[in-house]
Amino acid sequence: MVDSSPNSVTAEPLGGRYELGEVIGRGGMASVYTARDLNLGRDVALKLFAPQWADPDELRRQEAEIELLATLNHPSLVTLFDAGMDTRVPDEPRPFLTMELLDGQDLRTRIRHSPLPLDELAVVGAGIADALAYVHSLGIVHRDIKPANILLVPVRPGEPFRPKLTDFGIARIIDGTRLTATGTMVGTAAYLSPEQARGADLGPASDIYSLGLVLLECLKGEVEYPGSAVESAVARLHRAPVIPDAVPEEWARIIQAMTVLDPLDRPSAAELEAAFRMALVSPGSLPGPVKAETTRILPAPPARRPRPRRPAAAAAPAAARTRPLSWLDPDALPPRPRHRPSHNRGAAWFRRARLRTRVALLLAVLAVLVVGATVAVTLSAPAAPDVVPYPTVTGPLGDHLKDLQKGVEP
Repeated sequence: MVDSSPNSVTAEPLGGRYELGEVIGRGGMASVYTARDLNLGRDVALKLFAPQWADPDELRRQEAEIELLATLNHPSLVTLFDAGMDTRVPDEPRPFLTMELLDGQDLRTRIRHSPLPLDELAVVGAGIADALAYVHSLGIVHRDIKPANILLVPVRPGEPFRPKLTDFGIARIIDGTRLTATGTMVGTAAYLSPEQARGADLGPASDIYSLGLVLLECLKGEVEYPGSAVESAVARLHRAPVIPDAVPEEWARIIQAMTVLDPLDRPSAAELEAAFRMALVSPGSLPGPVKAETTRILPAPPARRPRPRRPAAAAAPAAARTRPLSWLDPDALPPRPRHRPSHNRGAAWFRRARLRTRVALLLAVLAVLVVGATVAVTLSAPAAPDVVPYPTVTGPLGDHLKDLQKGVEP
């Protein structure tokens, strides 16, 4: 057991800078104190682990917590400030962590007061699922999701609280070195996943199962699998969680999906976070999925689509006479309709005609052009002057007439 009294060690500041205050939390491996950071002049939460003797597994577990917490940064996770070793008692070194000191209560205390309404349940589900999606993406499994490890922190007066996940003391990296002996269950018995109860390998789906039990407890106000560690672990292997009939169908369906026996059938934390976010904006605080209105894609027009007749203005429907707001943008206006000239229709007919028809047509056009050219040349040539015939006259008079004819010729 952990000696939670700060009087059990010397009164000098821990690590040379932290002055311990009262105990605000106690667990099987550590106790949490309020503390004053003398270097920075701020209050912090200090988690002091049990004295270390010759248990290498326990030491490795605590070192793993420090390494993991130092890499995490998320608004729904408790922020780690510092880590070290308390050597005030030389024969009993004790690891410690300093974290942000948060006002508010944990979820376990809140449930003892009364079950959570759906709007508060959606806030808890969305925040913790978001935090789990973050840590799971880093290859980390929390392994101890329970109401006592979820803090409800008020953001500011008049606004909803923000859930924060804490205590990664028994977390482990997926596929990493196992930090417990083979077959040993690590975690709180009432919230273990079936694979935890069997001592099998764990993955992110184990945290999803535990969170499902936490949400169910928020609705019912009582633990789903009470009793001793053995009784609680065996019970979940023989029966599924009982969801009250008063629970809305959407919530019942999502909790059932989170607590199925096969880990592969459980939703991911990212999927849950999206579903719970839907509940935050739902009038009935019901989780998703919600079918969104998708953008409709019009089919492509046919190759030779007949041009529709323009309806009369009086017969136009109301929707057609009301232009949407996007039509105010000149770039969004459709192109104005244009009348097709007749020569375009003739060219289209000529392209569709057979080869023999096109050749005959070209020859006919050529013949017309030749005839037209001949007529034009003939009409443009100067006309020969008309010669008035005279009767044959002999003698001197005839000679004078011939001279006169020659004088008037061009």
